[in-house]
Amino acid sequence: MTSSKKTGDQWEIVAIKYLQKNGYTILDTNFKFGRFWEIDVIAKKDDITVFIEIKYRLSTVFGSPEESITKNKLYKCRKTMEYYCKKNRIDFEKIRFDVITILKWETSHKVTHYRNIEV
Repeated sequence: MTSSKKTGDQWEIVAIKYLQKNGYTILDTNFKFGRFWEIDVIAKKDDITVFIEIKYRLSTVFGSPEESITKNKLYKCRKTMEYYCKKNRIDFEKIRFDVITILKWETSHKVTHYRNIEV
């Protein structure tokens, strides 16, 4: 496992703990569709299936975590969500796409949860 993969896993755990603390049930992690398309976390809350992209940065030297959500990334997420819903017979009216960003600070971190992002 590469160092960046270990770092990514560490921050996914932070996001999952945040979600669980806020009433989400985790259904799946790192769900892959195709070779390069992946949803970081799939969760459920209030009868809504929530697809969650997690972005972290150790600093803002190369931009904020929010800036890494590109149109291409949103397109890939939408296609992966569609596949997951068809495969698991989930109503498209009962889904949403969220982004959780995590910015590392010197002694802690900041978690921001963006809900219902248009994909």
